[in-house]
Amino acid sequence: MTAPSLTFADFQLSPEILKGLEEAGFKNPSPIQAEAIPLVLQGRDLIAQAQTGTGKTAAFGLPAMNQLKHTGRVEVLVITPTRELASQVSDELYRLGQFAKIRTVAVYGGQSISRQAELVRRGSQVMVATPGRLLDHLRAKRFGQFDPAVVVLDEADEMLDMGFIEDLEQIFTYLPKERQTLLFSATMPPLIRKLAEKILKDPVSVKTTSNVTTSKDVAQRYYVVREHERAEAMIRLMESENPDKAIAFCRTKREVDALHQSLLALGYAARALHGDMEQRQREQSIQALKKGEAEILIATDVASRGLDVTGVSHVFNYHIPLDPESYVHRIGRTGRAGQKGIAITLLSSHEYRNLKRIQSVTGANIQGDTVPTLQEMEELKDQKLIHSLMAQPARQGAWRVMKAMEGQIELADLANRALSLLMEKSESGGSDQIGMSLAELARLQERGANYNDKPGRRPYGKFRGGPRGKGGWKKEGGWKKEGGSGGRGKTGPKKPRN
Repeated sequence: MTAPSLTFADFQLSPEILKGLEEAGFKNPSPIQAEAIPLVLQGRDLIAQAQTGTGKTAAFGLPAMNQLKHTGRVEVLVITPTRELASQVSDELYRLGQFAKIRTVAVYGGQSISRQAELVRRGSQVMVATPGRLLDHLRAKRFGQFDPAVVVLDEADEMLDMGFIEDLEQIFTYLPKERQTLLFSATMPPLIRKLAEKILKDPVSVKTTSNVTTSKDVAQRYYVVREHERAEAMIRLMESENPDKAIAFCRTKREVDALHQSLLALGYAARALHGDMEQRQREQSIQALKKGEAEILIATDVASRGLDVTGVSHVFNYHIPLDPESYVHRIGRTGRAGQKGIAITLLSSHEYRNLKRIQSVTGANIQGDTVPTLQEMEELKDQKLIHSLMAQPARQGAWRVMKAMEGQIELADLANRALSLLMEKSESGGSDQIGMSLAELARLQERGANYNDKPGRRPYGKFRGGPRGKGGWKKEGGWKKEGGSGGRGKTGPKKPRN
C-alpha cells in the first residue's frame, strides 16, 4: 500500500487523535509519516532522515501521543534547536492531541523558569524543549521525577551545527535508560551518527527525499529588518506595492491579530484567519478575499491549509517560515494559472541562515532589497498621482468650478491647492530608513556566502540598534545560554541563546 492510498485511520490511531487530525486538515500521510508511524507504534528506536516541513512533527507526535498512559508526568520529550521551532512544534502537537486532552508545554530561554516548572508539575504529558534551558532545569531538579517514555531529537543536525552536542549528551544522562528514542535529521553527518550509536538501541532507519521548487511566475524578494521594525516595514511595503489582493502569513495567532488591527487602523480592508476562530468566521474571511471585499488576508500556516484564492497578486511572509515546504506552500498562493505574482519575506539578520537553507533546498531565486525610504515613498506617490491625473478625463463639473473661481485665484495657485488636497491623506509616516541598507545587506550576504557549514559555527549574529543613533547595525557580543550552562567551554564553540 503506497502513501497516497493510506489514510491515518489505517494506523489504528485513537478516535480522539483522528479527530484532531481532521480538525487540523490532515488527510493522507506524507511519505515520512507513512514509514515512521508504524515503526514508532511498534516501539522501535528510529533514525529518520527527512527535510524539515515534510510532516515530521506528526510522524513522531501522532504515534507517541497515541501511546500515552496519562501518568500525570511528562511522557513524551521533544528536543528542538531553537525556541521558534519549540513553540511551533508544541502548538502543533497540542492541536493534534486536543481532543485526547493532551497538554503540551514549551520550555526554552527567555521565559520564566518557575512558570515552566509549574506547568510541568501540573501534569503536562508532552514537553518540547531547547537543550540549554532543558539542561538547566534537569541540573536543578525542578521537574521532580522525570522519566519520559519517548524522547525525540528533532532537527538533530541543526543542534550539532549550533554547538549543542555536548549538552545533548549530558541531557541523556538524566533520562531513563529504558525509553524509546527517535532521531530526526535532514542530514546525517558523522557526529550525528556517533550520537545515534550512543543513545539509540537497535534503531531502524528510514529516509525520504523532498523535491520542492517554487514557481518561476513568482518574483521573490526579502528585506532584512530589526525585530521591532516588522510592522512598520510591512505597512511601508504595502503602501509601495499597492497589491490588488494579498495574503500575509504570520507564525502565531497573536501576530495575526496584532497585524490585522494595525492594518485596519490605517484604513486597509483586512481580514484575519487563525486556528482560534470558528469555522464560520474562517469561511467569512476567505470569502471576503475571494469576493474582493478584503484586500489582504492575514493568516497562520495551520489555518491556511487548503486555502485556494485566485487573483492573489502578493504574498507577504511577516516572518520567514521555518522550513522550505512551508515557504513553497505560502508563495504558491500567488502566481497561479499563468499569472505573475510577488512574494515578499521579512527576516531579521539571524534568520538569514534559514533563508539560505530555503534557497538551497528549493533552488529559489530570492533577491535582497531595501525598504523604500520616506523620500522614495513620496517620489513613488508623486508618480502615481501624475499617472492618475493624466488618465483622469475632464468633467463638466470641474470646468464649472474653475469658471466660478476666475478672478479669485491664479491658475497655478488653484492647481497647487487642488494637488495639496489630493495629497493630504497620502503622506507616508514612520522612520525614514527601515531595515538594512544596501551596503549592510551586501555585507550580510558576503558572510552567508563564506559560511562553510562547519559544526558549531555561527555565520552571523543578531543585529540591533545603531552605534550612537546613526542608524547602523551592530553585532551582539557573543552568545550565552540561559541558566549559566552555556558560553565557551575549553574546546567547544560559543553557543546561542535558546
